[in-house]
Amino acid sequence: MNFIALQMLLGDRAKYLGLIFAIAFSSFLMSHQSSIFAGIMDRTTSQIKDVHDANIWVMDRYTQYFDEVKALTDSDVYRVRGVSGVQWAVPLFKGQPRAKGPDGTFRVVILLGLDDSTLVGAPRDLVLGSVDSLREPDSIIVDRVGYAFFFPGQPLGLGRTLEMNDHRVRIVGICNSSAPFTNFPVFYTRYSQAITYVGQERNLMSFVLAKAAPGVSDAEACHRISAATSLRAETASEFGWRTIWYYIHHTGIPINFGITIAIALVVGTVVAGQTFYIFTIENLKQFGALKAIGVTNARIVGMILLQAMLVGAIGFSLGIGSTAAFFEITKGNLDLRGFHLLWQIAAGTGATVMMIVTLASLLSVRKVLVLEPAVVFRG
Repeated sequence: MNFIALQMLLGDRAKYLGLIFAIAFSSFLMSHQSSIFAGIMDRTTSQIKDVHDANIWVMDRYTQYFDEVKALTDSDVYRVRGVSGVQWAVPLFKGQPRAKGPDGTFRVVILLGLDDSTLVGAPRDLVLGSVDSLREPDSIIVDRVGYAFFFPGQPLGLGRTLEMNDHRVRIVGICNSSAPFTNFPVFYTRYSQAITYVGQERNLMSFVLAKAAPGVSDAEACHRISAATSLRAETASEFGWRTIWYYIHHTGIPINFGITIAIALVVGTVVAGQTFYIFTIENLKQFGALKAIGVTNARIVGMILLQAMLVGAIGFSLGIGSTAAFFEITKGNLDLRGFHLLWQIAAGTGATVMMIVTLASLLSVRKVLVLEPAVVFRG
């Protein structure tokens, strides 16, 4: 019976290919847009993830997300250091000054100022140079995106200079950084230098990075810091998710991507359902002949579901393969780094496709279940 079901499906080549195309298109759109959305949300926490030395972020109690900062006072870092259960705490500066290249090209950059003595928060994935070179005067480490922007088409090299706030700075390292939400270049320097590269304000410290003492959990250290200083203290994971939820609640990004994904779901269901229905109606006599020779309704339903599963598997494979191929082709583009197909999205898309084809096939089953075997003998 399974062979007959497959022969019936493959016999109408146009409808067979139409079903596969509808499922493949729906799979591609759902997985592609879901992956882009996940990548964008992941970018909002890029600088948080790139700090591997500290597990605790301390900030103003009303801070909502990473990119909107109220500066702390210099004394706040000493207050955090004095909290029981804190092994160490250092300042971190985050600003967005304007950098200018040797040819006059300028661009806003994300500047991170690291503690002068420890360099906590320095990049780990260095292409050229070393973190210790930041101890040299007017030195910076730039990510590859920033280097490619200011020195397009030129090979990676150290010693080149840029200008920030009337200060000439020298590139002593080039790194790979996680892609930020705004896709600005990311620069690293020492805290004492960073505050001279931006417009002067009374307070300039953005965050305090801290590490819990041995035997004290990160959560407990955060609780102690908040209680002792009235500042907000969160683990890197908590702060990252706070940032993500801010963008979900306060921007139109989820709605826009959600509409596209919903359209893909509706199109896949409607087109597949309509095509399966027409396919079943056109094959009623064949199903009637099977019932006339004693094939049960349950067996026929199984045949229809087999047809649906085959179409769903082929369409899903083509759609998810197209999504994977897209991200594989674009992974070398620095502006698109960080976007990739997550296995959770692939699995979720597969489950959704199976639901679509099952629902579409079941919509046409009723005609078969109420079919009289005598239909095969009618003209």
